[in-house]
Amino acid sequence: MIEHFFSDPKSLRRCRNGPLGPHLDGFASQLVNKGYTRYSGQGVMRIAAQLNEWLSNKGLNLQELDEHQIDAFRAYRRKRLRSHHSERGTCRLLLRTLREAHLIAEAPDAALNPIDLLAQSYSRYLVRERALSQTTIGHRLPVVREFLSQRFKSKRLRLESLRPGDVSRFVLQTMRDRGRDHAQVVTTTLRSFLDFLYVEGRLTTPLRAAVPKVASWRHLDLPGFLEPEQVERLLRCCERSSVLGRRDYAILLLLARLGLRAHEVRHLTLDDIKWASGEVLIRGKGGREDRLPLPTDVGRAVVAYLKDGRPRCSCRRVFVRVLAPYEGLTSATIASVVERALTRAHISSTHKGAHLLRHSLATRMLRGGASLTQIGQVLRHQRTDTTEIYARIDRRALRALAQPWPGGVR
Repeated sequence: MIEHFFSDPKSLRRCRNGPLGPHLDGFASQLVNKGYTRYSGQGVMRIAAQLNEWLSNKGLNLQELDEHQIDAFRAYRRKRLRSHHSERGTCRLLLRTLREAHLIAEAPDAALNPIDLLAQSYSRYLVRERALSQTTIGHRLPVVREFLSQRFKSKRLRLESLRPGDVSRFVLQTMRDRGRDHAQVVTTTLRSFLDFLYVEGRLTTPLRAAVPKVASWRHLDLPGFLEPEQVERLLRCCERSSVLGRRDYAILLLLARLGLRAHEVRHLTLDDIKWASGEVLIRGKGGREDRLPLPTDVGRAVVAYLKDGRPRCSCRRVFVRVLAPYEGLTSATIASVVERALTRAHISSTHKGAHLLRHSLATRMLRGGASLTQIGQVLRHQRTDTTEIYARIDRRALRALAQPWPGGVR
């Protein structure tokens, strides 16, 4: 497989000889599966060959390869070579490949500082006890690390010295620096984290009550939405003659017709679409799974992308990157698809994320006579008060409930 990227004898010798030599064929196969072309893969394989040669010159065997050796290798390259493009990603991918094959040891926990170790323990607790998604955990861990770093700085991590004042000061500082919305994330995270410390016996007294409450005017703002004609204009502006256009058009239809969230589109796999029954399996919040009917126009758009647009790769996600490595999209990429479409359609909106089309679908259903219960079922809301916000959009119904102003209008 190395021959797919190199044909000259010198490059082949650098790949074949050395501690990594017997395993670089498998690494090259992974690059092909991830969609690397012969040209783009050459740069990655060249870095792997240089690492192989460096290990050999240092007299190191494969089992000694870890993050410390990678740092030393990268320092060596910085002194000798000007270009470092894709160096970090290549080394990270190579280490992951070797560890998945059990050829080198896992990353030692000793290499992590005490804050990282505690954050990892908290993360396992959230998965095991709270069944939270990795997306939610990803929002919480930075808050925990920031709180611990500010409180203990470079000193020893002495959790028993935590006091209520430490907690309240951190929240107040957060509100001054980043505002109310972020402060709500911080307070929710801190209550959960302090509960974890108490349950695990790392705190002798519970400190949950020390977290101040942040005023939350739930649903203070009306949800942003597009008018039906704007949604159709948004869809028409997709250039479906290109691979990127076909992919984005299918994503936009899923958002607009089914009201999916960005992470639900992101996690959609090839096995989730049941073509025979015309259904699609949606993995929502909290591990919830729902089967929704697949509208005809959405199905046709997905088929057009799968047949003439989606690259051949081992990834099972429906929507993948246009360029190698062919991996599933992130939620941020899904949101950027909507933002780019708004720009192409010359639609001005203060809201630009994937939820804009979800709100637009709910508003259209409400104006069409659907009840809030029906809207909540389509959007798969777990709480009825989440759907109630859309009642404020129906101004005609609200006018019927409005009482006349005493004394009339002057």
